[in-house]
Amino acid sequence: MTFTTRERLITAAFDLFEAQGFDATTVDQITTQAGVGRTTFFRTFGTKEDVLFPHHDEVLARVAARLGTATPGTRAVAVQEAARIVLDHYIAEGEVARRRYRLTSSVPALREREIASVERYRRLFSQHITHWLEGEPDGALRAELTATAVITAHNHVLRQWLRGATTDLPRDFERAMPFALRTLTSETGGQTVVVVSSAPSVEGVVADVRRALARDSAHA
Repeated sequence: MTFTTRERLITAAFDLFEAQGFDATTVDQITTQAGVGRTTFFRTFGTKEDVLFPHHDEVLARVAARLGTATPGTRAVAVQEAARIVLDHYIAEGEVARRRYRLTSSVPALREREIASVERYRRLFSQHITHWLEGEPDGALRAELTATAVITAHNHVLRQWLRGATTDLPRDFERAMPFALRTLTSETGGQTVVVVSSAPSVEGVVADVRRALARDSAHA
């Protein structure tokens, strides 16, 4: 298997971080183990920390693009699919994501950077949802609550997967998101919004609609 320069640098960095600690590892050690020069490292990554968080800008851009396509009738679906973009990114990373989680859990400086990255996602969701709900009852409050709930639900199921507590991350995500979206869909002029998985059966959609209508009738 042929690895790119980026992949060799990431693998070398993670190996060294885990073997001798993040603070004790130097850029020179990473480049030596990866078989590249310092210039190549700094052309690929700006700092040692960037090796751990290399794709956030790209993922944020994809999330923003998906949220930007939402219409009044597809807000909930857009939010769920945008959050799923982030989830799929972690799934694609696989063991790299788990190794990063172990490092950020044990190195305070990395944990702070991870928290800052999460806040960027929360602000992005909040900005779009605030725009959608402008002029609606309690729109600004609902936007903040929804954005925070979406990030919380996403991170809750993601942590379970990173810790090895679950193996079916997409299933757990589908179960969690309706809870996070309740505030977004609570003021819809009497309409019921049902969020379903990306490829449900007709029978499954009907069952979801019936359950949603039954809940609304019970709360009326």
